[in-house]
Amino acid sequence: MRAVVTRVTSASVSVAGRTIGAIEAGLLVLLGVAPADTAADAAGLAKKIHELRIFADDAGAMNRSLTETGGALLVVSQFTLFGDVRKGRRPSFVAAAPPALGRELYDAFVASARTLVAQVETGRFGADMAVASVNDGPVTLLIDTTKLF
Repeated sequence: MRAVVTRVTSASVSVAGRTIGAIEAGLLVLLGVAPADTAADAAGLAKKIHELRIFADDAGAMNRSLTETGGALLVVSQFTLFGDVRKGRRPSFVAAAPPALGRELYDAFVASARTLVAQVETGRFGADMAVASVNDGPVTLLIDTTKLF
């Protein structure tokens, strides 16, 4: 799995002009799934993101996690995180999981996140979504489970 994790002061996702998920301070997670990913990867990644110390403490150092700040998560599926642009000008998405597996593991990630974080909002898997965010910092991390577990 790959996740682009951005610290935000607010973020939202809309489908057909209607907001379906929104958070104030917290993390926006764009999540991609690969064919070899498992439910264990989903749970491990949710735990890792939950425990990231990327929020400022009283001294301004990044020492606080979502738990300590009471922040929320907005999780949006994004198969294009596995786009390969090495050949030609059109990205190839063969490294992304097929839709059924992608949905299953996206749902597994969200379910795991909901056991850890009080507020978890989501996009709609497979939908054409408009994502808005106000980045905080900016602080953005790329996390790849093949390099974690």
